Amino acid sequence: MAFSVSIEKLIEEFEKLPGIGHKTAVRLAFHIINSSEEEAVKFADTIVEARKNLHYCSICNNVTDTDPCPICANSKRDKSLICVVEDVRDIIPIEKTHEFNGVYHVLHGVISPMNGIGPNDIKVKELIARLGTDEVKELILATNPNVEGEATAMYISKLVKPFNVRTTRIAHGIPIGGDLEYVDEVTLVKALENRRDI
Repeated sequence: MAFSVSIEKLIEEFEKLPGIGHKTAVRLAFHIINSSEEEAVKFADTIVEARKNLHYCSICNNVTDTDPCPICANSKRDKSLICVVEDVRDIIPIEKTHEFNGVYHVLHGVISPMNGIGPNDIKVKELIARLGTDEVKELILATNPNVEGEATAMYISKLVKPFNVRTTRIAHGIPIGGDLEYVDEVTLVKALENRRDI
């Protein structure tokens, strides 16, 4: 053991975080140790407070400390347009575009039979319930372009057909700045399928 028990325990806790390897965990641990006691306590209190106060929005399942969440509560948002995402983190890049003015529905996962995740394990029933009460005109299915994301999008599109709601899928294809020479066949097929008039 290179460090004292307290430091080793702190490093172990940081290593439990996603994407944090041993070297980064050591750096983070020593950052906390070298902080003032006041800063360290504030950091710890912030974690405890977030864990205690955050919950899911009763409308869209976004993580929030108010109910409904700020997006659902915003009267300027177009409630007739719902963007369906897999995870709360998927909202961030869409919001950064400043182009989407609708609301969201967070599924908290995707259908993945290989992992034992079926439609009842994600927030599909809640989405269907929203279609029965809201004046929803369009669903944008923004699940990831992988097998599970595609299967989930197809499942939802079939479920919502009776509601007479326009159902769209985000386009997939070649990224801006991409080079055709390096694009895989599946991405290129999607780009061709999703071509549009200019």
